[in-house]
Amino acid sequence: MTGWKIDRECLRMILESSRSMHPREFAGFLRADGDIIREVLLMPGMIHGERHAIFRLAMLPIDYSIVGTVHSHPSYSNRPSREDILMFSKYGKVHIIVCMPYDERSWRGYDWRGREIEIEVIE
Repeated sequence: MTGWKIDRECLRMILESSRSMHPREFAGFLRADGDIIREVLLMPGMIHGERHAIFRLAMLPIDYSIVGTVHSHPSYSNRPSREDILMFSKYGKVHIIVCMPYDERSWRGYDWRGREIEIEVIE
């Protein structure tokens, strides 16, 4: 699927959550209605560290609206690491990485292979 979109309020929540977690990583799962990302699923028991976020896969519900992941880098880079790309290949089609200063210009979308994709922000 191409042509992903994200609801502006969902993006704002991601940015604010990333900012409030700093210097730890924020992480969650993206939920979509069709090709529109509308919600972030936060997992119970998630561990947020300065260089990683860990979640227990057994806690992930069976939810076909989950289309990918979102996480922050508590630095000025929103490029995926090797570990990020490995995670992308296992958990969905679309992924978002947010970085400092956690504003509407400091995030990027990626496909499951770690290739940058455009995600349109909608009202």
